[in-house]
Amino acid sequence: MNIRDLEYLVALSEHKHFRKAAEACFVSQPTLSGQIRKLEEELGVALLERTSRKVLFTDAGLALVAQAQKVLLEVKVLTELASEQGGSMSGPLHIGFIPTVGPYLLPHIIPKIKASFPELELFLHEAQTHQLVQQLEDGKLDCIILAAVKESEPFIELPLYHEPMVLAVPEDHPWADRQSLPMEELHGHTLLMLGDGHCLRDQAMGFCFAAGAQEDGSFKATSLETLRNMVAAGSGITLMPKLATPKEQRRDGVCYIAAEDPVPSRLITLAYRPGSPLKGRYEKLAALIQDHLEAQLPA
Repeated sequence: MNIRDLEYLVALSEHKHFRKAAEACFVSQPTLSGQIRKLEEELGVALLERTSRKVLFTDAGLALVAQAQKVLLEVKVLTELASEQGGSMSGPLHIGFIPTVGPYLLPHIIPKIKASFPELELFLHEAQTHQLVQQLEDGKLDCIILAAVKESEPFIELPLYHEPMVLAVPEDHPWADRQSLPMEELHGHTLLMLGDGHCLRDQAMGFCFAAGAQEDGSFKATSLETLRNMVAAGSGITLMPKLATPKEQRRDGVCYIAAEDPVPSRLITLAYRPGSPLKGRYEKLAALIQDHLEAQLPA
């Protein structure tokens, strides 16, 4: 038994498909299948049911998968310890981002990170909050950058910046020439929102409901760009995070208006596992992002 065999087993439990698990492990399907069978022979128990076309784990297999996940997480900690000894800002770093942050934050910080920490190898992963939290817990990601939510509370969270939300309206909307708009003026209006699974949806809805606004229940967007295009098409208005808006107040059929009284906003944090030996690495990365974003966002 070796670490690689445990990685094959865990990958198979996640993908429930031999070919997909093999691709995730960068090996051939016969290699992965053969190693799983050797693992069964070594342990003297059947880990899989091979009487159907589906990948089904036996009770013993499920128990071993759970233990293998713990072992691989401990291996991850050992690797982090070695990395810390070799230099906190060098080597691979797997960072997860939520879709409403990654595409808009990364262009601001990647050049700065590369210039400040040239020996850091960045691997960027985008997924929704619940997926990132699970991947961080499982040791597949080193840290994640997301809007602070209840699901991220078990981790250590370093505040990065408060990001205001901006009202986006069609260019022919009665509010299009406004520089700012009190939230109370949204009372009685409906707003376009992201679909379920996006934490920004819940945060924006909280501010809208407090102002007496409603959600447009006939449509849920899959991305901020879809929302932007719906507004440009004249289909409604919405709230967008500041970094996702252009410098110009008006562009491509959309006008962006500062919302105030109160300013709707969200806290963006960098989260990592408690006890990680790479605490210093994450603190340096967070400090760099904080300093760079001060010039991009209002205090």
